[in-house]
Amino acid sequence: MGFLSRKSDQRKGAKAVKISAGRRFLMFFVNNFQQAIGSLGELSRTPMASLMTIAVLGLSLTLPTTLYVVVKNAQSISAEWDNAAEINVFLRKDLRPQEIQTFRERVRLMAEVERVEFIDKEAGLAEFRANSGFGSAIDYLQTNPLPDVLVVIPAADFQSVERARMLLTTLEQEREVSSASLDLKWLERLQALVRVIENSFAALGLLLCTAVVLIVGNTIRLAILNRRDEIMIMKLVGATDAYIQRPFLYTGFWYGVVGGIIAWLATTILVIWIDSSIVKFSSLYESDMSLQGLSLNDMLVVWLVAIGLGLFGSWIAVRRHVSAIEPR
Repeated sequence: MGFLSRKSDQRKGAKAVKISAGRRFLMFFVNNFQQAIGSLGELSRTPMASLMTIAVLGLSLTLPTTLYVVVKNAQSISAEWDNAAEINVFLRKDLRPQEIQTFRERVRLMAEVERVEFIDKEAGLAEFRANSGFGSAIDYLQTNPLPDVLVVIPAADFQSVERARMLLTTLEQEREVSSASLDLKWLERLQALVRVIENSFAALGLLLCTAVVLIVGNTIRLAILNRRDEIMIMKLVGATDAYIQRPFLYTGFWYGVVGGIIAWLATTILVIWIDSSIVKFSSLYESDMSLQGLSLNDMLVVWLVAIGLGLFGSWIAVRRHVSAIEPR
């Protein structure tokens, strides 16, 4: 009877030892934290191999990130030039001053027009004489060959290439207009070049990201094969695949964290280097053009992409190779 009562007490004690849901939740995070720190320790044991993999990840992201910075700056420049579009309207020479004033006011009141600047033919000739270098030759002219000009600045909603061209067509049909010009060929070429760079950036970025995933996956695969015996023993004592996979996933996470920082630094150095050349080039044209580097949001995106690639590459490797290892 004493023996049976002791067995009954043991069963009651075993039932009493029940882990609460909150404690299990806390233990899960503590266990994950321990495995994350443990995987970081594993990386420190093979510093050269780990640094090479991290450097490949970071530098692979550097080129598309730098191209993104260049494309972003090119887009902002082309947008500024697009917004500065002007239409030069050359008036007929036989118009009276009152007709010119009336037409100028009519154009100014158009919904498509932001403002109108008038350059009379005498002011135009004086400017041409000062800037052309043919001042002495112009003095021999009997009459002024230049027409009066209206410089029409389109409204904000009509500064795109298509809408500005529509406004140009409307102005050309006016009776007072001899001809009008809107030089957008260079802008169209610039926009086409920006689109080519964007597509090249997207293709190159996709290829390099694929290469990063493959490199990280192969590195994790080698780490799994080197710990094959350890994994077999862990499975013999009841460890689940998820438990065994976690340290390798954290290894990919650390690859991405440090690789993202390397990508930041390398991109910043490249942008500064390229910017110095652009500043020297723009100074020849009396301009102050310069490259704007990565913003805080851009840096965060690069970092998250690096972490995502590291995790994805390691996930592919562990899903395939850890489950394939079974104790004999």
